This record gives sequence, structure tokens and C-alpha cells, in this order.
Amino acid sequence: MKIVTWNVNSVRARLPIVTSWLASHQPDVVLLQELKCLNEAFPLQEIEDLGYNVALLGQKTFNGVGILSKSPIEDITYGLPPFIGDEQARYIEAVIGSVRVASVYVPNGQEVGSDKYAYKLKFLDHLRSHMESLLAYEEICVIGGDFNIAPTDSDVYDPKEWEEKILCSSKERNAFRSLVNLGYQDALRLYHQGIGPFTWWDYRAGAFANNHGLRIDHFLLSPEASDIIMDCQVDTLPRGLDKASDHAPVWCQLKI
Repeated sequence: MKIVTWNVNSVRARLPIVTSWLASHQPDVVLLQELKCLNEAFPLQEIEDLGYNVALLGQKTFNGVGILSKSPIEDITYGLPPFIGDEQARYIEAVIGSVRVASVYVPNGQEVGSDKYAYKLKFLDHLRSHMESLLAYEEICVIGGDFNIAPTDSDVYDPKEWEEKILCSSKERNAFRSLVNLGYQDALRLYHQGIGPFTWWDYRAGAFANNHGLRIDHFLLSPEASDIIMDCQVDTLPRGLDKASDHAPVWCQLKI
């Protein structure tokens, strides 16, 4: 089973790139973030024509997450269960065959110390509570998405420049580490050591051309998923296209 996570930064604006990539690679499951549209505005026909079932939690102009699957999508959870009253569309979870998957879009936080930063830390705290509860199922579980955190200096092209800034602050990194310490595996780090690979590059200052990126898109695997992972990689090709998302798709392959 090939699972992809991809912050598309507006699915309608990137639709030709998204559909072309999906048609070429034919992943079994796709976890999308930052749809930036309501459910009724999602390009459903174009995606269904590629053979996908669709589950969505959309939001006008901002956020929005989705799950695409070649197989039936069951037991869908809309929104982060412990985060009662949160109106931002940032979490969707479902069961596909023997695998539980979730697409998560962690808040950016904007600036360390801001109200949005406090909301980000609160979201991560609720995410941790839910991810801890999922482990009790003892099933193959894959949490993928844009976590908006570069976990270590190895995930940043210039650690000094980003030191204690948003995406790289100690509190954010500690929150990410607490997710992993529950018993999840950071999938990409099973196959890559050292600096990078990166998953996000700013649109400005030739960041992508110079590979001035950050690794902020991740797969976190339950022990049962870690036991059957075969590979995990970043596909940087779509990021270099005209009118691309500022994120590249990340994929993992499970032996299913």
C-alpha cells in the first residue's frame, strides 16, 4: 500500500499538477492538507475520475483536509476528537482496509509567543492525547500531514538562521518529540540520515532552486505500521513545476 501526504496549498489552484501526479503514480491512499475550499467546491469529479473515493473536511479560504483512497473509506472521524469546539478544519481520520490513516494540518503558529502560537501548542497537546488513544487499538496506523515543525537541526537548511523561530522553536520541537515518544516512528528518518531531505521551500528568494528548505511534512507510524514499512521518500519534482504548491508530496510504502 502506497500512502502519500501532500499539502497542496489550494487544491483548485494546483489541480492540474495534483491530477497529473496522481495519474502517473497511482498511490493507494492520499492524505491532503490545505485544501482551501468547502466540501462542495472540491473538484470531486476530476478526482473520482482517477479512481478515488473521497472523504473531506473543508473550510472556505483556509485549512481543509482530505483522504483519497482507491479502496472504500470507512469509520470516518471529522475533526480532532479531544478538541471540542474547534472550528478549524485540520484533522480527518478513517479506516481503509486494515489500516487506520489520518490527515493532519497542524497550525503554522505565525510567530513565537503570539496567540496563534499558543493555539498551535494547544492543538498539538490535543493531537498527542488522541494519538495516545489510537495506540490502544494495536492496529496499523499512519498519521501523515503538514506538522509545521522541523523536528531537529537536521531538518533545516540553516539551523542558525531558524534558531528559536516559528517551526523550529523548542516548545514546538518538544511537542513533536512527545508524539514520537508515545511509540510512533518518524518514517522518513528510517531511510534518511543527516541533513534533509526537505519537504517545504519558501516561494521567495530562490529557496527551492538553492534547496533552502525545511522538513515539516511527516509520517508518524504506530509500531504495527513500523513493522511493515518498506520505504519512505520525498518527490521534489512537483515542487519545481510552474504554479506548484510550496510543499512536495511525501510517500511511504507498506507491505500490504
